[in-house]
Amino acid sequence: MSNLELSNNLGAFVRSESGRTTENSTLREFWAGLSAAVMAELADDWDKTRRTYAAGRQEHYLSAEFLEGRALLNNLTNLGQVEDAAKALEHYGLNLSDVLEEEPDAALGNGGLGRLAACFLDSCATLNLPVTGYGILYRYGLFRQEFDNGFQVEHPDAWMEEGYPFVIRREEEQRRVSFADLNVRAIPYDMPITGYGTKNVGTLRLWRSEPIEEFDYDAFNSQRFTDAIVERERVMDLCRVLYPNDTTFEGKVLRVRQQYFFTSASLQEMLDNYIQQHGSDLSDFAKYNCIQLNDTHPVLAIPELMRLLLDEHKMTWEDAWEIATKTFAYTNHTVLAEALETWQISIFEKLFPRILEIIYEIDRRFRAELTEKGYHPGKIDYMAPVQNGMVHMAWIACYTSFSINGVAAMHTEILKAETLHDWYEIWPERFNNKTNGVTPRRWLNQCNTELSALLTELSGSDAWVSDLDKLKELEHFADDEGVLRRLIDIKDGNKRDFAQWVERRDGIKIDPDSIYDVQIKRLHEYKRQLMNALYIIDLYFRIKDNPEGNWVPRTFIFGAKSAPGYVRAKAIIKLINEVGRVIANDPVVSKFVTVVFVENYNVSPAEHIIPAADVSEQISTAGKEASGTSNMKFMMNGALTLGTLDGANVEIVDAVGNENAYIFGAKEEELPALRAQTHPREFYQTVPGLKRAVDALVDGTLDDNASGMFHDLLVSLLDGSSWEGADVYYVLGDFAAYREARDRMAEDWAKDRLAWARKCWINIVNSGRFSSDRTISDYAREVWKLEETRI
Repeated sequence: MSNLELSNNLGAFVRSESGRTTENSTLREFWAGLSAAVMAELADDWDKTRRTYAAGRQEHYLSAEFLEGRALLNNLTNLGQVEDAAKALEHYGLNLSDVLEEEPDAALGNGGLGRLAACFLDSCATLNLPVTGYGILYRYGLFRQEFDNGFQVEHPDAWMEEGYPFVIRREEEQRRVSFADLNVRAIPYDMPITGYGTKNVGTLRLWRSEPIEEFDYDAFNSQRFTDAIVERERVMDLCRVLYPNDTTFEGKVLRVRQQYFFTSASLQEMLDNYIQQHGSDLSDFAKYNCIQLNDTHPVLAIPELMRLLLDEHKMTWEDAWEIATKTFAYTNHTVLAEALETWQISIFEKLFPRILEIIYEIDRRFRAELTEKGYHPGKIDYMAPVQNGMVHMAWIACYTSFSINGVAAMHTEILKAETLHDWYEIWPERFNNKTNGVTPRRWLNQCNTELSALLTELSGSDAWVSDLDKLKELEHFADDEGVLRRLIDIKDGNKRDFAQWVERRDGIKIDPDSIYDVQIKRLHEYKRQLMNALYIIDLYFRIKDNPEGNWVPRTFIFGAKSAPGYVRAKAIIKLINEVGRVIANDPVVSKFVTVVFVENYNVSPAEHIIPAADVSEQISTAGKEASGTSNMKFMMNGALTLGTLDGANVEIVDAVGNENAYIFGAKEEELPALRAQTHPREFYQTVPGLKRAVDALVDGTLDDNASGMFHDLLVSLLDGSSWEGADVYYVLGDFAAYREARDRMAEDWAKDRLAWARKCWINIVNSGRFSSDRTISDYAREVWKLEETRI
C-alpha cells in the first residue's frame, strides 16, 4: 500500500472503527483504524501462505505463552510502511508515535519463555519456514502489576476489552475438547506474524474456550440467574489468566485443564489438515508434521495424540507410538526441579481417565523396555513417567521425543551431566543444543532507530537486519574515534528519551548523565535481584560514611513481576521499592543514586529501557539460568554484561572476550566445594560491609510495614529452613566479588567514555550468533527438517 493509498484509505478505516468523523475520533480509534488497514494489506499474502504451508511439511510450535508485545509498529516495519503511515497520520495532524502508544501489549506471556517463542515466530516468518505457533488466547494474561506502598498488587490486564484488530476469530474452524466433567468449544483466533523482507506471513493460532451452550435459558427464565451462567463461567475460566495460582488443588486442576485444552485442539487441527491434504491413511503423519514442545506445559500433547490415533482413527498402539516418537521434539528450559512439572494422578482421574490409561501404558512399556535392557530397578523407578502417585511430564517428553535440546551450551551440558543424566546415558543421540536468540528486527532495528541507522550507514545496506552476522564486518570501526563518539551520542540520546518516558509514565525523575544499571527479568530468587538490592544498600551506607567521596552517579533500574503465590519474590519487590524510597528521601545519597522499579514491566517498557542501558545485570547463581535472552538484547544495543558464567553469558563472553564484559563469582562446578567450606554466616561476619547491609533488613533502616517479609529474607540467607539450607542461591558467597566487579565497572564508565564505547561496539558487532534467525535455522536444519517455502 503506497503512501497515497494509505492516506486515502485511513480515514475510511478510522470512521469504520469509531462511527464518527475523523475529526471527532480518538487516538485509540486511529490506532484501530491504522491496524485494520495493515490487516487488509496482509490478508491476501496471509491466506496464500496458510494454504501453501498446509500442503507440505510443517512445524507446529506448542507453547503456553507467546509474549508478542505491540504488533502495529512491528508490522509497519516489516512491510516497509513506517514512513507512509507517519505521513498518512500527518494529514490528520497526528504523530505516529502518539498513535502507537495507544496499543496495549498483548497479554499472552510472562517472561523469557514467552518472549523467546515470539522471537522464534518472527524468525520463522522472515526465513519463510512453514511454522505455526499454538497457544491460548488469555483474556487477562498474567496480570497487570501495580505497587501499593511498595508491595506488588495484581489486577486483571484487560488488554482486549476495546478489541484487538490483530487477532481474527475463525469460528468455522472450531474444535471440541472433552473432559470427564466438561465439554467445551475451542475457537481459534489467528494472529498474523509478518517477516522482514518477505511476502510470507506466518500464523500464531490462539485457542479460546467457549461453552457448548451460551447459558441455561430455562434457569434464566426461572430467575435463577447465577445458575444460568455457572457452566459458562467455568468454561471461560480455562482462558481467563496465564498460570493461575497453583498453590491449591483446584489451581493445579485448572492449569492441567488449560494444557490439555490447547494441545487437544491443536492436534485435532493437525490431523484434520493431514487428512484433507493427504488422505485418511495416517501412517505418513510424521513425514509432514513435527511438533516442538516448548517446555513441559504442552507435554499432554503426547498422550492426547496417542488417544486420537488409537480411539478416533483406530490405529494399533505400535503404529501410533511410532508416529508419536517421530513427531515430537522437546525443549527443556531449566535445571530447576520445580520447573519440571509433576501432577497428582488424582487430577488426571478427575479430568480425563482415558488419558491416564494411556499414560499408564506408556509407563508400563517404558519399564518393560528398560528392564529388558538390563537397567537397575531403582534407576527405572526414578525415570518412570508414573511414580509415587505423580505423573512426571518431563519424563514422558524425554521418553517419547526424538530430539531433546537445551537452550545454551552450558545449560545443555548440565542437562547431560545432571538434570537429565539418566536419559542422556541411555539415549545420547537425542540430545542437542540450540542456544536461544532474539529477533534483531524488534530488539535493535525497531527499538533503537538511531543505532540501526548508523549500522546501516556503515554497512552500506540494511542486510544486517535479516543477517546479523554481517555486523562482524564492522568490527574495525572499534578503533574509529568518530564512530565511537557517534555511538556515545546515540546512547546519551536514548538515555534522555528514557528519562522523559519514565517521568511521564511513573513520575520519577532520573539523571540522564548517570550510569544506567539495569536488571529486568522475571522475579525469582535464583536471578538474585536480592543481591542487587544488598549492593545498593551497601552503597547507600558507603556514601553516608563518605559523602564527599568521588561517587559515580548511578541509576539502578528494575523491572519484574513475581508469581502471585511466590511470597519471597514479592518480598524482594517490596525490598527494592523500600530501598528506593529511603534513598529518595536522603538528601545526601539521592544526589548520587536513584532506584527505579518500572511498574508492570513487559515488552513495551523493555523497548524503552534496553536501548538506554549502560549495564546489563545477568547475575544468576551459576548453573541456574538456562540461557537468558535479555542478555542478548542488551548486548546488541551496546550495554555491557555484568554477570556470572551462567547460561548464554558463557557464549557472550566467548564472542566478545573477557575484556569486554564484567564477569564475577563462583562457577557452577566450584559451588559444591565452596558451600562445603564456608557457611553463609561466615561471609556475613567477615565480608566488609555485608553484615551492615543484611542487618538493614530488620534493624529499622528499612520498613516492611510489619509484614515480616524482610525478616524472612534475612533468615533465608543466614539460617535457611527445614526444607532448604541457608543462602541457597549463594548471594552472600558471591557478594564480595559482585561488589568489586560492579564498583570497577562504574569507575571504568566514568573514567573513559571512549574506551567504554569501544567495548560496547565490540558487543554490538559480535551479537550475530544471538539472533533468533540463527537459532531457528539450526532447528529447521537439524531437528524439524524444514525447507524454505516462499509464496
